[in-house]
Formats: sequence, structure tokens, C-alpha cells
Amino acid sequence: MGISEGLRTLSGELESSINVLKRISKFYDGHEGKTESKTKSVENAIILSDIVVNFYTCAETAFFRISRFFENTLDQKRWHRDVLKKMTLTIPGIRKRVISDDTFRDLEELLRFRHFKRYYFEFDYDWDRLELVRTKFLSVRRRLIDELTSYEDYLETLAGEADLHT
Repeated sequence: MGISEGLRTLSGELESSINVLKRISKFYDGHEGKTESKTKSVENAIILSDIVVNFYTCAETAFFRISRFFENTLDQKRWHRDVLKKMTLTIPGIRKRVISDDTFRDLEELLRFRHFKRYYFEFDYDWDRLELVRTKFLSVRRRLIDELTSYEDYLETLAGEADLHT
């Protein structure tokens, strides 16, 4: 596969991830529009937790694909944090940064929550923590989608430039 085909494949994978992020965000909006979603119940805690974890995992998968295509070097022991941090880097001659520092900070909180959630099996949720995570999710969701859409456009531009040089 040539470089332009690889870039277009990555762009298509990114578009797919963006669509999943939009669906997760839309599901959240639909759930929040329901009267029963306002109660601090176990059910609502589980739903919010799953939304946040799925949103972050989808974003991380997109980041992993970008990193694999351009760098393919991640710290094996801390790759989850490493891939997120790498998305803030411009790598001269290779690629531009994917996400802003603000997006990184919000996603970093979602990453911490996902790690916590993976090993927490009780139904006794800390609503103060959930409210912090909800705030970060609400802060980052549209900005991340916009930044990934912009990056998808960047990939298409790179693919076009690669076509000119072949």
C-alpha cells in the first residue's frame, strides 16, 4: 500500500471513530433529556460511567491508529497515557499535533476514570467524582470531534500531496 492509500485508510478509520463519538454524545443527550436521568441512582451512574468509558476508549483507539501510522513507538508499560500525550505533539516533518492542550487535560481525566472503572466493581458510586467526569466529558466532547475532523482534513491534504509526488 502506498503512502496516499495509507493516509486515506487512516482518514476513513478516523471518520468512523468520529461517527461513533457523535453517536455516543447523542445518546448522552437523549438520556439527559429524560426526567429520570436527574436522580442520583445506581442506574444513572452506570449509564454515565459507560458513556464516558466508551467515549474515551473510542478516542484512544483513534489515537492509537494515528500513532501507529506515523510513529509506531509507544511505551509498552504506560502506552495508554503515552498515546494520549503523543497526540499533543507536532513531530516536524512527520505530522502535526492532533489535539489541543485543553483537550489533553480533559481527556486525561477521562483516562483516569476509565482506569478506575475497569477495576471498580461496586455499585457505590461517588457522585462528586461522577460530576467531575461529566463536566470534563461535556467540556471535551464537541472540541474533540472538531479537532479530529480537522485532523481528518489534514490527512486528506497529505494524501493529495503524496499523490502529486508519485
